[in-house]
Amino acid sequence: MRSIKNSFPSEEDHNLLREADAKHLLHPWADLSTLGEQNTLMIQNAKGVYVYDSTGKKYLDAIGGMWCVTLGYGHEELIEAMAEQAKTMAYYTPFGDVSSSPSAQLAQMLAELTPGDLNRAHFTTCGSTAVDSAVRTAHYYYACQGRASKRHVLSRRNAYHGSTYLAASLCGKLADRTLFQYESDFIHHLSSPEYDPDIAEESADSRLQSLLDEMESEIARLGAENVACFIAEPILASGGVLVPPPGYQAATREICRKHDILYISDEVVTGFGRLGHFFASETHFGIVPDMIISAKGITSGYQPLGVVMISDRICETMSAHAPVDKSVFSNGYTYSGHPIACATAIKNIEIMKRDKICEHVQEVGPYFIDKLRSLVDSPIVYTVRGDHLMACVECWTGNETGPTARNMALAQRVDEYCEQNGLLVRPYENLCIMSPPLIVEKSDIDRIISIFSQALNRAQSDLDSGRLD
Repeated sequence: MRSIKNSFPSEEDHNLLREADAKHLLHPWADLSTLGEQNTLMIQNAKGVYVYDSTGKKYLDAIGGMWCVTLGYGHEELIEAMAEQAKTMAYYTPFGDVSSSPSAQLAQMLAELTPGDLNRAHFTTCGSTAVDSAVRTAHYYYACQGRASKRHVLSRRNAYHGSTYLAASLCGKLADRTLFQYESDFIHHLSSPEYDPDIAEESADSRLQSLLDEMESEIARLGAENVACFIAEPILASGGVLVPPPGYQAATREICRKHDILYISDEVVTGFGRLGHFFASETHFGIVPDMIISAKGITSGYQPLGVVMISDRICETMSAHAPVDKSVFSNGYTYSGHPIACATAIKNIEIMKRDKICEHVQEVGPYFIDKLRSLVDSPIVYTVRGDHLMACVECWTGNETGPTARNMALAQRVDEYCEQNGLLVRPYENLCIMSPPLIVEKSDIDRIISIFSQALNRAQSDLDSGRLD
């Protein structure tokens, strides 16, 4: 196939691209039942909050790529930072006693942004590898103190933590558990902690207490002396933007502290401005965890990069107690602290501070959620939930709740009508998930609501007339 360099290829080249995609690509989360037959949407160009397919059609990207394109597409300063670092030094090994100025500078910047004593950065390649590294750090921390039995990990149902073997095993989304193998010996899933006051049949206090009782019970069953860590997204993102009851994060943090269990806050989605703060753990939820995981928005999606921010206490303990013959921290990746990725993250942080991106999210985020909540008047909207610029609209046929076949078909129809009218949302089961770039303006939000409302009306008409079946 010849190289296609034009922004928008000819019709012939457009067809060739789709043929090549269908024949040679295995996409993440691909439907294998249609392998080789998929009618792929080929995104060819992007600017600001908009993307364009290979025919030139324009879409408002209400999912920010995949939670990650925070500063929007085509940001010249980010592009220049990438290019300048590539000209200076594209790559050198990060292993052992070798480093680069971008990774050292970024580590210091992150230490200044994270709460408490989370002052040590361990760079990885993405959120999944950062999750792996955080859990492995917890295991090393206890093993070097002679407590290797403290290895069990608590996660939650509906959680998403990545797709490496360990990270996928930590995930609690049943829909993602197919025919792969998953670790079950030392990983345990607590109940999904969501609480939606609009549809709840119990009080927030009652829900919170039952979740805490369950956590205490599971720790007692396993033995606190055997539990290494608890990993938690402050808000469960890919699981459906599930918001726990007020006080959940602080209460689970206290349980972990009481039982000497490390608390790992997975801020791959909630960090870097999505909730109006660089990190949401302390400022939004009132906790200082033992480790924070970040990725996605750390580079605004322009480069793959992940990081585990680790407390000084953990690092100093590992340094002091590791046996001489086992003192190597044998975890890391060829591209850990990649100079171009770190240079991009540095520029991303500088722009966010200068342009007051977090303050902008604090202004437009409540507006976004308020406008979305107006959609609950639709008969096919079961509920709307979210926080600032992460939100979910849950669809239903009116007779059954949850991801039933008809509810999922209805949500898929909503997604299709949104796409037809130039809006991209993320369909998952019977949910329509949205996480627009952080630079989104109120006028963009109004456009999102207008198109989404039209899609709901069309899908409802299909349901009422029997065209959904």
